[in-house]
Amino acid sequence: MRIGVVCPYAWDIPGGVQNHVRDLAVHLIRLGHEVSVLAPADDEAALPDYVTHAGRAVPVPYNGSVARVNFGFLSAARVRRWLHDGAFDVLHVHEPSSPSLSMLACWAGSGPIVATFHTANPRSRAMTVAYPILQPTLEKISARIAVSEYARRTLVEHLGGDAVVIPNGVDVGFYERAEPKAEWQTQPGQGGTLAFIGRLEERKGLPTLLAAFPEIAAARPGVRLLVLGGGDIEEAEALLPEDVRGQVEFLGRLSDVDKARLLSSVDVYVAPNLGGESFGIILVEAMSAGAPVLASDLDAFGLVLEGGAVGRMFPTGDAQALAKDAIELLEDAAERERLSAAASLAVRRYDWSVVATDLLAVYEMVTTAPAGRSAVVDVLRVDEALEP
Repeated sequence: MRIGVVCPYAWDIPGGVQNHVRDLAVHLIRLGHEVSVLAPADDEAALPDYVTHAGRAVPVPYNGSVARVNFGFLSAARVRRWLHDGAFDVLHVHEPSSPSLSMLACWAGSGPIVATFHTANPRSRAMTVAYPILQPTLEKISARIAVSEYARRTLVEHLGGDAVVIPNGVDVGFYERAEPKAEWQTQPGQGGTLAFIGRLEERKGLPTLLAAFPEIAAARPGVRLLVLGGGDIEEAEALLPEDVRGQVEFLGRLSDVDKARLLSSVDVYVAPNLGGESFGIILVEAMSAGAPVLASDLDAFGLVLEGGAVGRMFPTGDAQALAKDAIELLEDAAERERLSAAASLAVRRYDWSVVATDLLAVYEMVTTAPAGRSAVVDVLRVDEALEP
């Protein structure tokens, strides 16, 4: 099958959507499909062979963060050329409700179109206001996918219609095989090692974790916090008292291999996110690597952690509760082992071998459905087909 995939966000900036598109493309290529990805990027030379450069991206505030997207007349011309040259059997766009390559591809596309919606934001006034502009785009979509029930709810409430829920995928084996790195493991005399991965911005919750850290350090002398992600390190360090700054190490951005090794090395992975999360792919990655997870009680995180059965959860934004749970986990090796074992079973449903099979079922449906069949009916067909 010839499959065209559109990534709306800058390929060379780490993010959940970019990772999803990359891993999906690689998995489909391994299965023997012809896959071409269209994406913006600042560094064209860094793109893999299967990615077509759509130009540089510009930063746009979006969903409490900053998205780097590409939009305009020149971008539209690149999209049309890519679609013409690709002659795809199916076009798969991501986040078509944002002003991006995905929206342009929907406007220009003429064949079967599958759209994946990642955003979970129940109070999105912008999406509601933009509905008249988005309606022509939505009408061209053959089948809609949401990465979680919360992303589906956002879609239904603001744009109408429905979607089948297919979660983000993870190469579980890649994280399981990651070798721990001695310098990131807890050494004798240390009180444990915590990790945080994400952009150094308020929505990802790092300030909450840093506010909790002095209490954790007081109870667990020598405890360390490893922070992986891009952002203003000086601003983050300023949130810490002087006496514990030496116990927090900012690693910047690491390769995927080193990220996996980090997760396999630490005692607890902490996800203190404050909101705007539709799924929680980093939780699945941590669980796959064997790291016990401590996360805020966002709905999306609760789904991944099965309501707390395979990870510990604390009230969102509550630094004191975070500190209490972190201390308890660092003091209880048996509980950490239990959570790790339970999580290793729970992540199987997110492996690409499962997720890609469901996505291919959607592709098959839209490429064989009778012309003129409504997207809503198609979605219901897929939903029934994917039920266990």
